[in-house]
Amino acid sequence: MRWIDAFLAVAEERHFGRAAERLHMAQSPLSQTIKKLEKHVGTPLFERTTRTVALTSAGHAFLPHARRIVGEADLALRATSACPGEVYGRVRLGFSGALNHLTLPRLTRALRTAHPGVALQLVDRVTTEDAVGLIEHGTLDAAFVGLPAPGALPSRTISAEDLGAALPSDHRLAARERISLLDLAGEDWVLMPGQSALRAVILTACHANGFRPQVAQEVKDPYVVLSLVAGGLGVSLAPTCLRPIMPAGAVWVPLEGTPPRLRSALLWHPDRVTDAVRALLDIASDMLPTIE
Repeated sequence: MRWIDAFLAVAEERHFGRAAERLHMAQSPLSQTIKKLEKHVGTPLFERTTRTVALTSAGHAFLPHARRIVGEADLALRATSACPGEVYGRVRLGFSGALNHLTLPRLTRALRTAHPGVALQLVDRVTTEDAVGLIEHGTLDAAFVGLPAPGALPSRTISAEDLGAALPSDHRLAARERISLLDLAGEDWVLMPGQSALRAVILTACHANGFRPQVAQEVKDPYVVLSLVAGGLGVSLAPTCLRPIMPAGAVWVPLEGTPPRLRSALLWHPDRVTDAVRALLDIASDMLPTIE
């Protein structure tokens, strides 16, 4: 741990003298500690000149792991002194951004209130496809996703929302009370990329109405999709939850008939449910009841 602390100090200060002051030690022993660490890992972690200190490519690769080691050690020490019933640990939670502007704040606030010892690490701009891969590889513990989600990870549906048309405010259909999806067949579209669930629902609905949308722009952030719509770069579909936060220059118009629906869920890995993850799932069960 002393080696890791020394590495982090030099990596963050980019100066051996300032790092030594931060660690309350002389510069020479600090340099020897870094040399021991580099010998142990088998490669230089810093490029040294008379004026500067910079991370090597190996140092950049080592940095996030070193930070996690220190964080996990701190959690481990706090967990050993926890009182019965207290939960300590880390939860890495993925979300897509604006699509979770109603669910995420409620969940995080409740978790921090009930379990202040749980460190919550939020990862944004996570599509459904991203979430499945990151959870399967252990990079995320849980994530908000849209359904259907590929694979066989357990999930619990927490919302089902109608989609409406997102149009530029000066669009020829923007003043209508309702429009048909087929009215948008000849338009340029702005969609999320890859295998996002929202994109899949939109494409399925368009195909069911006999057309394939002409995709002009693809962006990963759902709110940026709306911003590009506001900028006149195309149209899109958006769930009801985004209606109150449409950017200036864009409007949300209901669709005629039975509109397509986006079902959202919380996804996790059944073999990696730590006490901290279980605390999150339990609170989510109370705060975000299951939708059939």
